[in-house]
Amino acid sequence: MPECLREASVGYQCVDCVSEGTRTARRGTTVAGADPGGRPVVVPTLIAVNVVVYVLTAVQAGNPVYNSLAPLFRELSLVPGYVLAGEWWRVGTAGFLHIGPIHLIVNMLALWMLGRDLERVLGRGRFLALYLVSLLGGSAAVMLFYAPNEQVAGASGAVFGLMGALVVVLRRLKAPAGQVFGIIGINVLISVVLPGISLIGHLGGLVIGAAATAGLVYAPARNRTAMQVVALGGITFVLIFLMWATVLRG
Repeated sequence: MPECLREASVGYQCVDCVSEGTRTARRGTTVAGADPGGRPVVVPTLIAVNVVVYVLTAVQAGNPVYNSLAPLFRELSLVPGYVLAGEWWRVGTAGFLHIGPIHLIVNMLALWMLGRDLERVLGRGRFLALYLVSLLGGSAAVMLFYAPNEQVAGASGAVFGLMGALVVVLRRLKAPAGQVFGIIGINVLISVVLPGISLIGHLGGLVIGAAATAGLVYAPARNRTAMQVVALGGITFVLIFLMWATVLRG
């Protein structure tokens, strides 16, 4: 038998041809079009950014519990009146602030538990886009329904967006989603019962996260990436338009 051939189930195959076929064979993808099996990178990076921002505010304030007194916190938190005055960065930066260590720990644990599997399903770029759009959804809800002088901060809007995303992904995979609905219900109840929690921001993130994920996992396989970009871009445009409308109204 020639050395360049390898025995196969039927006849023989050229070793070079087998190697080439292995390299060019299309790997399976997830329902969002991502390569499966990737290690989470975005989630730990987001956690690190949130922790660093918290440490900076705690050092500035000289107190880890009352870090909200830090000048940096005041400059980055979401206050609708300040946004109306032109400080647009607050609708994004507020999502990386936390009021005290408990607030930070709770949100980061939720981000880790929800985000790990979602990042694998969606892929790194899509997951980051989902997270940021959900964050923006929470901020837009605050801009629409809160008084100009109210102050809001935290990653909870984005985290609730991940909850909505997980429900959509499970439904797309035809897997049970009852436990996730239960977790969402408990968190909404907590948002209602405990004072000082932004229920509106949470719900805004939840709705936008679910809508954005639907655009990612239900996009047709043909031209999937283009359709996903259009879906996320459309949602982002609507959110920006709604916030711009609040400026005109104000």
